[in-house]
Amino acid sequence: MAVKLPIYLDHNATTPVDRRVLEVMLPYFCEKFGNAASRNHQFGWEAEKAVDLARQQVASLIGADAKEIVWTSGSTESNNLAIKGVAGMYTDKGKHIITAVHEHKAVLDPCKRLQREGYDVTWLEPPKDGVIRAEQVAAALRDDTMLVTLMWANNEIGTINEIEKIGAICKEKGVIFHTDATQSVGKMPVDVEAAGVDLLSASGHKIYGPKGVGFLYVRRRKPRVRLTPILDGGGHERGMRSGTLNVTGIIGMGAACDLAQHDMADEAARLRKLRDKLEHGITSQLDGVAVNGHPELRLPHTTNISFAWVEGESLMMAIKEIAVSSGSACTSASLEPSYVLTRLGVGDDLAHSSLRFGLGRSTTEAEIDYTVDRVVAGVRKLRQMSPLYEMVQEGIDLKSVQWAEH
Repeated sequence: MAVKLPIYLDHNATTPVDRRVLEVMLPYFCEKFGNAASRNHQFGWEAEKAVDLARQQVASLIGADAKEIVWTSGSTESNNLAIKGVAGMYTDKGKHIITAVHEHKAVLDPCKRLQREGYDVTWLEPPKDGVIRAEQVAAALRDDTMLVTLMWANNEIGTINEIEKIGAICKEKGVIFHTDATQSVGKMPVDVEAAGVDLLSASGHKIYGPKGVGFLYVRRRKPRVRLTPILDGGGHERGMRSGTLNVTGIIGMGAACDLAQHDMADEAARLRKLRDKLEHGITSQLDGVAVNGHPELRLPHTTNISFAWVEGESLMMAIKEIAVSSGSACTSASLEPSYVLTRLGVGDDLAHSSLRFGLGRSTTEAEIDYTVDRVVAGVRKLRQMSPLYEMVQEGIDLKSVQWAEH
C-alpha cells in the first residue's frame, strides 16, 4: 500500500481539526454569529445555547458539572488562572506550592513567577521512570501548603502520574489540587470526582478541536474553589475570565470532546498496537536504543525513544518526510537537550538524541511500517559517519576516554 507523504507523527504538539468538528463550527462564523453575552435578542440566545451545549459536552467527558467549566484560550491560560488564581485567593492558608521539575513550561513558569513574588515552591524530582507517586507528594506536604499542581500525563514521554492517589491525599489534608490534563483529556478516562481533582486544564487543539480555545474545570462543591481572576472586564465566566467568548472555538471544543468520548476506548486500543509495533520494529533492529519513561503507565499513542551515538536534530533531518519532535513543541526551538529527559537522569548525549512519536486518528499501519524502515536506515547511516559509534564497536568505553583540549 502506497504511503502518502509527509507523515504526521507529532499529535502531542497539535492535531488537525476533525472535519466533523469543523462542520458543527461553520454556521457560527457567518449565520449564527451572535455574542453569547447578548441576552436581549435571538442572535445572542442562539450563541449562548450553543455554548451551554459545549459546556455539557466537555463536562461529560471529565465527569464534571457543566457549571464547573470556565472557557479560556487554551491550557497555558488555564494553568495560569488556576495557579495564580489560587495563590491570590488563599494566601491566608499559606504560601507553599508543590509541583514537579518536569512539568510543562506553562506550569513551571507561573510557579517560578510566584516564587519570585515570595511564595515557597517545592520542586519534586521524578524517578527514572518519570512517574510522580503519592508518597512523594505526602512527604512534601506542609501545614502551609495551599496548592499541589501536577500534570496528569507528560507531554514528552507520555507517563501517567498517580493522580487518583495524589488527589486522595490532597483531599485528606484540605489542599487544593490542580492538574494539567492537556495530554490526557480525550486520550484516556479522566474523572475529576474519582480523582479528587479541584482544578483541571485542557486544550481544544490536542483533541482534534480548534486552536485558541481551552477550559479550566473549577470545582463547585466539596470544596467550592474560588480564584482571583487574571483578566478583569465584564465579569464573564462567573467572574473568573472576562472577555467576549470565542463562540466558534468553544463549539468546536465541545464537539471534539463529544467525539473523543465515543471513540476513545477503541482508538486507544488501536494506537497502543501501532505504538508497540513502532517500538518493536525499531528496538529489534538497532542496538543502543532506549524507550524513555514507564513501560506501562503511559499514554497509548506516545513513545519517546533515545538513539545512542546519533544527534536528534540530524536524525530528524534524515527522516524529514516524517513529522516528529525532539521535545515539547513549546521548547523545541531551543537546541538544549530536553529538560524532561535530563530530569529523569538521561545523560545529555541520550537526551540530545531522543525523538517523540505522537500517533493519532489518521495514523495507519503502513505509515508505521514506513517510519520504522526510515528511522532504522537513518540511524544506521548516521552511525556509519560517527567516530563515536566506531569506538564503541571496538569495545572502547566512551566514559573512560580523556578528550584532548585545544
